[in-house]
Amino acid sequence: MMVDLSQNDAHLLIVDDDERIRELLQQFLSRNGFWTTAARDANHARRLLEGLDFDLIVMDVMMPGDDGITFTRELREKMQTPILLLTAKGESTDRISGLEAGADDYLPKPFEPKELLLRINAILRRVPQTGDDIEKPKSIQLGEYRYDLERGELWSGETLLRLTATEVALLRIFSAKPGEPISRSKLVEDLGRDKGQAQERAVDVQITRLRRKIEADPKQPRYLQTVRGAGYMLAPD
Repeated sequence: MMVDLSQNDAHLLIVDDDERIRELLQQFLSRNGFWTTAARDANHARRLLEGLDFDLIVMDVMMPGDDGITFTRELREKMQTPILLLTAKGESTDRISGLEAGADDYLPKPFEPKELLLRINAILRRVPQTGDDIEKPKSIQLGEYRYDLERGELWSGETLLRLTATEVALLRIFSAKPGEPISRSKLVEDLGRDKGQAQERAVDVQITRLRRKIEADPKQPRYLQTVRGAGYMLAPD
């Protein structure tokens, strides 16, 4: 059964060195309402990214030249485009490394096409949308940082800091309930991910990355605190 995703009108970049997989992914995602462009490796993807904007990048980890994790780390230095990594089954180190590099999610291979659609949709839903529910600007203060709730933006003075779609989603979840602990399982649910310890560990990695951006001492967090037995809690000024 085809899932109607045409309302997203999203443009996806597929990066994979296997021509057969590239073509299958393009055909499947195109049938389900996405615009797709494919790249055979990181160098090819760089050239495409110079002239085109994409809503999401689906990228294989194992590629000749720069692998998916290395390329993800490079992209995070200059753009916020969500990244979904395709990892080898059982390679948990690749998944953790990918999240630490800035990927928004990962999908172990082999995978069901429907699961790929669900993961893509979940990531796109987490991307901040402009013009929705316009109200007076609201923000929270985290020391020297200001998080704009309406725009999903983190500022240090006049400098806009780069956040991944997942980091924006986490800050929105926490900002809705400041001072209230949120369990790891609830975070997994609110992020639209499958339940399970693997996804909870993935959330831990994302929390660690977010702390590096908002905490003076990430090992002794002041604003994004761990509440023993209860989860994580945002404690703004």
